[in-house]
Amino acid sequence: MQVNIIIVKDMVQLDIAGPFEVLARVPGWRIDLVAATLDPVRTDRGLTILPTQTRASAKPSDMLVIPGGTGIDDAMLDADWVDYAAREIESARYVFGICTGSLLIAATGALSGRRAGGHWQARDLLERFGVTPSHERMTVDGKFYTSGGVTSGIDMALRVVADVAGEETARRIQLAIEYDPAPPFPGGTPQTSPRTIVDAVLEQSHMRRAAREAKVNEAAARLKARR
Repeated sequence: MQVNIIIVKDMVQLDIAGPFEVLARVPGWRIDLVAATLDPVRTDRGLTILPTQTRASAKPSDMLVIPGGTGIDDAMLDADWVDYAAREIESARYVFGICTGSLLIAATGALSGRRAGGHWQARDLLERFGVTPSHERMTVDGKFYTSGGVTSGIDMALRVVADVAGEETARRIQLAIEYDPAPPFPGGTPQTSPRTIVDAVLEQSHMRRAAREAKVNEAAARLKARR
């Protein structure tokens, strides 16, 4: 199984690190981190990741994994990334989007008429691409696996492994990494968080939301023009 993970500047590092930890533990699976060049890629919080392949050198994807973050917003408007994603999505057996990674998948047109999830602050934007937003933590529609924000990428990675390599393999990995979440506070979703907390997060991120929405609108217009 050839698993290619897209990495771009200003992506969310845990969107990559969590699923990578799970997927890399499956016997026989090869994991490559695919970037535009082999230069180090800086994530949105400053962690630097080294790619293993470029778009030109990467092997065809059996599974394509796409993280989220503001870098993915930019990738939606980068013709080279959209073309690469579209080509790999078409031939891949499985496509796995974490957080706002589903927006790049949608920008290729591959999710039109399907259901997909994403980060709670951005999943409504999927409608601009003709996608039905899912509010579930994990959403599977055909070969497309999309998860909610950040931490849910680990959950979905285990789901992918179970579906492809078997539940026993997934359960062994879950135990090996001692994945048994017990957060110190309730409130990992807007539905379970106090209104004051939700409002504070929305206020803190309103400029980021506005910038993302503008890029989604442009990407949706470009998709419409290509059709």
